[in-house]
Amino acid sequence: MHRLASASDFASVYSIYMHEEVVPFLGFDPLSKEEFEPIFASLVRSNGFFVVELGGVVKGFYRVTKHEGRANHSAYLGTLAVSPDEKGSGFAFSMMTEAIKNLSAKGILRVELMLEADNPRALAFYKKLGFIQEGIMRSAYKRSNQAHYIDELFLAKLLQPLLGGSNV
Repeated sequence: MHRLASASDFASVYSIYMHEEVVPFLGFDPLSKEEFEPIFASLVRSNGFFVVELGGVVKGFYRVTKHEGRANHSAYLGTLAVSPDEKGSGFAFSMMTEAIKNLSAKGILRVELMLEADNPRALAFYKKLGFIQEGIMRSAYKRSNQAHYIDELFLAKLLQPLLGGSNV
Protein backbone atom coordinates (compact mmCIF):
# COMPACT_ATOMS: atom_id res chain seq x y z
CA MET A 1 0.00 0.00 0.00
CA HIS A 2 1.38 3.42 -1.06
CA ARG A 3 0.34 6.33 1.15
CA LEU A 4 1.58 9.73 2.16
CA ALA A 5 3.96 9.51 5.09
CA SER A 6 2.96 10.90 8.47
CA ALA A 7 4.77 11.70 11.70
CA SER A 8 3.97 8.19 12.97
CA ASP A 9 6.26 6.73 10.25
CA PHE A 10 9.40 8.32 11.68
CA ALA A 11 10.86 5.21 13.35
CA SER A 12 10.27 3.00 10.30
CA VAL A 13 11.70 5.52 7.84
CA TYR A 14 14.68 6.25 10.10
CA SER A 15 15.43 2.54 10.45
CA ILE A 16 15.51 2.01 6.67
CA TYR A 17 17.23 5.31 5.82
CA MET A 18 20.07 4.82 8.30
CA HIS A 19 20.64 1.13 7.56
CA GLU A 20 24.28 0.57 6.61
CA GLU A 21 23.28 -0.81 3.19
CA VAL A 22 20.98 2.14 2.42
CA VAL A 23 22.49 5.32 3.90
CA PRO A 24 25.48 5.47 1.50
CA PHE A 25 23.06 6.00 -1.38
CA LEU A 26 20.80 8.66 0.12
CA GLY A 27 21.49 12.36 0.58
CA PHE A 28 22.77 12.44 4.16
CA ASP A 29 25.56 10.73 6.06
CA PRO A 30 24.51 8.72 9.14
CA LEU A 31 22.59 10.88 11.60
CA SER A 32 21.18 10.47 15.08
CA LYS A 33 17.40 10.38 15.45
CA GLU A 34 17.50 13.95 16.74
CA GLU A 35 19.47 15.12 13.70
CA PHE A 36 17.15 13.27 11.32
CA GLU A 37 13.92 14.68 12.81
CA PRO A 38 13.95 18.01 10.90
CA ILE A 39 14.82 16.23 7.64
CA PHE A 40 11.94 13.81 8.12
CA ALA A 41 9.57 16.65 9.06
CA SER A 42 10.51 18.45 5.85
CA LEU A 43 9.85 15.30 3.82
CA VAL A 44 6.39 14.92 5.38
CA ARG A 45 5.61 18.62 4.84
CA SER A 46 6.47 18.27 1.15
CA ASN A 47 3.17 16.42 0.67
CA GLY A 48 4.99 14.18 -1.80
CA PHE A 49 6.78 11.73 0.50
CA PHE A 50 5.25 8.28 0.31
CA VAL A 51 5.76 5.16 2.38
CA VAL A 52 4.99 1.71 1.06
CA GLU A 53 3.72 -0.96 3.40
CA LEU A 54 3.77 -4.72 3.16
CA GLY A 55 1.65 -6.53 5.72
CA GLY A 56 1.14 -3.26 7.62
CA VAL A 57 4.90 -2.64 7.95
CA VAL A 58 6.73 0.18 6.15
CA LYS A 59 9.19 -1.50 3.79
CA GLY A 60 10.06 1.38 1.46
CA PHE A 61 9.64 5.05 0.69
CA TYR A 62 10.07 7.62 -2.05
CA ARG A 63 9.51 11.30 -2.67
CA VAL A 64 7.75 12.72 -5.73
CA THR A 65 8.43 16.27 -6.80
CA LYS A 66 6.24 17.40 -9.67
CA HIS A 67 7.87 19.97 -11.93
CA GLU A 68 6.05 23.24 -12.59
CA GLY A 69 5.43 25.45 -15.61
CA ARG A 70 6.49 24.11 -18.98
CA ALA A 71 7.83 20.94 -17.38
CA ASN A 72 4.61 20.13 -15.49
CA HIS A 73 4.34 16.85 -17.40
CA SER A 74 7.44 15.63 -15.51
CA ALA A 75 8.15 14.46 -11.98
CA TYR A 76 11.33 13.69 -10.09
CA LEU A 77 11.64 10.62 -7.85
CA GLY A 78 14.07 10.93 -4.98
CA THR A 79 14.72 9.89 -1.38
CA LEU A 80 13.93 6.40 -2.56
CA ALA A 81 14.82 3.31 -0.55
CA VAL A 82 13.66 -0.19 0.29
CA SER A 83 14.31 -2.14 3.46
CA PRO A 84 17.35 -4.40 2.96
CA ASP A 85 15.33 -7.37 4.23
CA GLU A 86 13.32 -7.11 0.98
CA LYS A 87 16.41 -7.39 -1.24
CA GLY A 88 15.72 -9.83 -4.08
CA SER A 89 12.04 -10.27 -3.14
CA GLY A 90 10.58 -8.23 -6.00
CA PHE A 91 9.24 -5.65 -3.55
CA ALA A 92 11.32 -2.79 -5.02
CA PHE A 93 10.18 -3.61 -8.55
CA SER A 94 6.56 -3.74 -7.41
CA MET A 95 6.93 -0.49 -5.46
CA MET A 96 8.42 1.36 -8.43
CA THR A 97 5.95 -0.08 -10.93
CA GLU A 98 3.04 1.08 -8.76
CA ALA A 99 4.62 4.51 -8.18
CA ILE A 100 5.07 5.01 -11.92
CA LYS A 101 1.52 3.81 -12.58
CA ASN A 102 0.20 6.31 -10.01
CA LEU A 103 2.20 9.13 -11.60
CA SER A 104 0.91 8.22 -15.05
CA ALA A 105 -2.67 8.26 -13.74
CA LYS A 106 -2.02 11.84 -12.55
CA GLY A 107 -0.93 12.92 -16.04
CA ILE A 108 2.83 12.62 -15.58
CA LEU A 109 4.51 11.68 -18.86
CA ARG A 110 8.18 11.78 -17.82
CA VAL A 111 9.80 10.45 -14.64
CA GLU A 112 13.34 11.45 -13.64
CA LEU A 113 15.75 10.29 -10.95
CA MET A 114 19.41 10.40 -10.01
CA LEU A 115 21.69 7.77 -8.58
CA GLU A 116 25.31 7.46 -7.61
CA ALA A 117 27.64 6.08 -10.29
CA ASP A 118 29.07 3.62 -7.77
CA ASN A 119 25.70 1.87 -7.38
CA PRO A 120 25.64 -0.62 -10.31
CA ARG A 121 22.86 -2.68 -8.73
CA ALA A 122 20.52 0.34 -8.75
CA LEU A 123 21.53 1.26 -12.30
CA ALA A 124 20.67 -2.24 -13.54
CA PHE A 125 17.39 -2.12 -11.61
CA TYR A 126 16.29 1.19 -13.14
CA LYS A 127 17.29 0.08 -16.63
CA LYS A 128 15.10 -3.01 -16.10
CA LEU A 129 12.25 -0.61 -15.33
CA GLY A 130 12.88 1.20 -18.63
CA PHE A 131 14.86 4.21 -17.44
CA ILE A 132 17.54 5.56 -19.77
CA GLN A 133 20.66 7.40 -18.67
CA GLU A 134 20.51 10.96 -19.99
CA GLY A 135 23.49 12.52 -18.30
CA ILE A 136 26.23 12.57 -15.70
CA MET A 137 26.83 15.16 -13.01
CA ARG A 138 30.56 14.89 -12.41
CA SER A 139 31.80 14.90 -8.80
CA ALA A 140 28.32 15.80 -7.53
CA TYR A 141 28.26 13.64 -4.42
CA LYS A 142 30.63 13.09 -1.50
CA ARG A 143 30.28 10.87 1.52
CA SER A 144 31.99 12.16 4.65
CA ASN A 145 33.88 8.89 5.14
CA GLN A 146 35.46 8.95 1.66
CA ALA A 147 38.19 11.16 0.23
CA HIS A 148 36.86 11.14 -3.32
CA TYR A 149 33.80 12.58 -5.01
CA ILE A 150 31.27 10.45 -6.88
CA ASP A 151 29.47 11.17 -10.11
CA GLU A 152 25.68 11.10 -10.16
CA LEU A 153 23.80 9.64 -13.09
CA PHE A 154 20.64 11.30 -14.38
CA LEU A 155 18.03 8.83 -15.65
CA ALA A 156 14.58 9.33 -17.10
CA LYS A 157 11.68 7.28 -18.38
CA LEU A 158 9.02 8.46 -20.81
CA LEU A 159 5.70 6.94 -19.84
CA GLN A 160 4.41 7.33 -23.40
CA PRO A 161 5.88 8.69 -26.63
CA LEU A 162 5.89 12.49 -26.64
CA LEU A 163 5.63 14.80 -29.61
CA GLY A 164 8.67 16.78 -30.71
CA GLY A 165 11.50 15.55 -28.53
CA SER A 166 13.62 12.46 -28.95
CA ASN A 167 11.70 9.39 -27.78
CA VAL A 168 14.66 7.03 -28.04
